[in-house]
Amino acid sequence: MTRAPVTAFIGLGANLGDAVARVQQAVQALAEWPGTCACVASRLYRSAPVDAAGPDFINAVVRLDTTLTAPALLQALQAIEAAAGRQRPYRNAPRTLDLDLLRYGDARIDSPQLVVPHPRWRQRAFVLRPLSEVAPRLVTAAMLQAVADQSCVPLDEAPEQEP
Repeated sequence: MTRAPVTAFIGLGANLGDAVARVQQAVQALAEWPGTCACVASRLYRSAPVDAAGPDFINAVVRLDTTLTAPALLQALQAIEAAAGRQRPYRNAPRTLDLDLLRYGDARIDSPQLVVPHPRWRQRAFVLRPLSEVAPRLVTAAMLQAVADQSCVPLDEAPEQEP
């Protein structure tokens, strides 16, 4: 029996190594993942770390339609992170790649492994700005105004610097 596709939103971020390439490779991996029916990515953004130290992040959001369950999608995201060399030495450590399941349809999940919708998606400019490109109905002007003090600019508009 084939599952009906569910629209999910994935937040992508990296701030170690070639962050731009890692995020682009992750977008490609998501588009090619078994069970993914459609994949639309935002532009890349440069953002300052929030509640963390280290270099600026490169961020994006992907909207995808998937037949994977939320736990299976989380496993797929973690496999892509592991292939990119992701390590978790401490909370909010700099990372080669971070993939967050922001939303999974209208599901509400609260388990030790997964919380959906992501608990801080509305508090982060690096989520809201790219999310507004791929899902404008999910992001209001008030939400964007609430995070206006957080540095997050499209990469093509950001000053040149190493991520």
